[in-house]
Amino acid sequence: MTPEALTGGFSTAPVQSAQAFRAALEAMARPGILYPVAGAAPPAPLSVAAGVLILTLTDATTPLHLAGACDCPAVRDWVTFHSGAPLVGAAQAMFAVGRWDALQPVSRFAIGDAEYPDRSATLIVELDRLEPQGAQLRGPGIADRAALSLPELAAFQANRAQFPLGFDTFFTCGSQLAGLPRSTFVEAV
Repeated sequence: MTPEALTGGFSTAPVQSAQAFRAALEAMARPGILYPVAGAAPPAPLSVAAGVLILTLTDATTPLHLAGACDCPAVRDWVTFHSGAPLVGAAQAMFAVGRWDALQPVSRFAIGDAEYPDRSATLIVELDRLEPQGAQLRGPGIADRAALSLPELAAFQANRAQFPLGFDTFFTCGSQLAGLPRSTFVEAV
């Protein structure tokens, strides 16, 4: 285990994880709105927001897939020490983290089934920029329309077409996160 794995977790876990969980819930309930989070200092290439989500949403019972550059010894050791999440292949993952291109093809992630649509994966997509502009969003949690800088449109439109099946997505950049549940309609500007 690398020495860096022992640092970078929550210093006051009950308070910080509660705040982060609230931000994650709000992000999924209100697509297109950016939420700041703090409290984690994960190893590169993870952003603060991705690290906070991993610390908050995973534990020894939630299989996690590390994609691309995120699948490195420093991140593996950090996840193992701080959350205990089992590291698995894409098809077995409840959560997956990585850059959009590393998560491709998204069809390899679980989308649930007719009896259990909740047995799907949640993707944590690391972005270079995350802004409330770009693709137009509408649906539950959005009064009229919202906007969000998505890495592409087609995959999220295809995901919505499978509703109530499909994956849910968090987007992270620095210390900000935004959510895009499978129930959201995504349209070009």
